[in-house]
Amino acid sequence: MAGDRKVVEDKTRFLVRKENRIVSVLSVLGVFLLWEILGRSGFVTPLFLPPFTAVLHAGVEMVQSGEIFEHMMASLWRIGCGFFMGAAAGIFTGLATGYSQLADDVAHPIVAATYPIPKIAILPLLILWLGIGEASKIAVIALGVFFPVAINVRAGVRNMETVLIKAALSLGSGPFHIVTRVILPASVPMIFAGLKLGIGIALLLVVTAEMIAADKGIGFLILSAADLMQTGRLLFGILVLSIMGISFAWILEIVERRLVPWR
Repeated sequence: MAGDRKVVEDKTRFLVRKENRIVSVLSVLGVFLLWEILGRSGFVTPLFLPPFTAVLHAGVEMVQSGEIFEHMMASLWRIGCGFFMGAAAGIFTGLATGYSQLADDVAHPIVAATYPIPKIAILPLLILWLGIGEASKIAVIALGVFFPVAINVRAGVRNMETVLIKAALSLGSGPFHIVTRVILPASVPMIFAGLKLGIGIALLLVVTAEMIAADKGIGFLILSAADLMQTGRLLFGILVLSIMGISFAWILEIVERRLVPWR
């Protein structure tokens, strides 16, 4: 018996993964060290790849002047509004199409037909409809977030255990309670899968939209720095985007662990 248990443990050991934060930190520090070495080696022109310390120096100047915070707040506002609107619409559509066959017959073909369209290609049309202000940028972010959330939530509802719904029906639950008490909690893991995809798409779209039509934001900062060949400022803007993306993913991970502790 003990021997069989040992065999099972050996075969399933690869499934048990423990996060090693020290290795993760060392890998990031190794990239920065290599970056610094390449920037100072002379093999790469500093105009194209300045040393990491020079990028930090440019970032410190932007922090001291407050410029970087102005651009960050503009981008965060657009991401927050677009992400909330797109996620709310996506969750509602995913629940409706997953639960109701009629809703699925109506909405799913439209979602399937419009999902492959690059969302940034719709931005000129949105600018024509909504103007060059904040509304068009928020709308394109909301569209980008909507599709992965709606598709993932629909898949989560369709793949849930039907015995849960049958049990709720046998206990006299109505459609509203089935959706709120059974389907929605069971779909939470897939909701967060869609949200994690959506936040990455939101970052991509906000940068592109700010490069096309904005006078503030991280995307505008990166484009203006490139036009002036200020590579240090450009790379610092990219680092800020990376930190924002990691922070968003970390926040979603914490919320998911609170709402879905069994995962």
